[in-house]
Amino acid sequence: MSRKVVNAICRTFPGAEVSDPWGGGHDAWKVGGKMFACIGAVTPGVSVKTDSVETAEMLIDVGVGVKAPYFHRSWVNLPWDTPEDELRHRLAASYRIVRASLTKKAQAALAPFE
Repeated sequence: MSRKVVNAICRTFPGAEVSDPWGGGHDAWKVGGKMFACIGAVTPGVSVKTDSVETAEMLIDVGVGVKAPYFHRSWVNLPWDTPEDELRHRLAASYRIVRASLTKKAQAALAPFE
């Protein structure tokens, strides 16, 4: 996995936009203005949102990810050696969680996502 692979996957999500809100080379992927994935400038890997602190802890316990620095405990950082199928699954899950938190009007403005 690499920044290029993550960006290629995230780019396919309806309404997904990338920015560098803090400067210094971050890739913050957002939908409806809310972040669902972030590649740091220094920390290797990509941080994604999970549905709960418990899910994040479970993913950390089984070795799928590590604690995402600077993020809420419901986020995990997936290291660069994460298998691509797991990476795609976690990015899509994070996108769905954030997308579902948007207003109904904002959700309706987005193309469907399977």
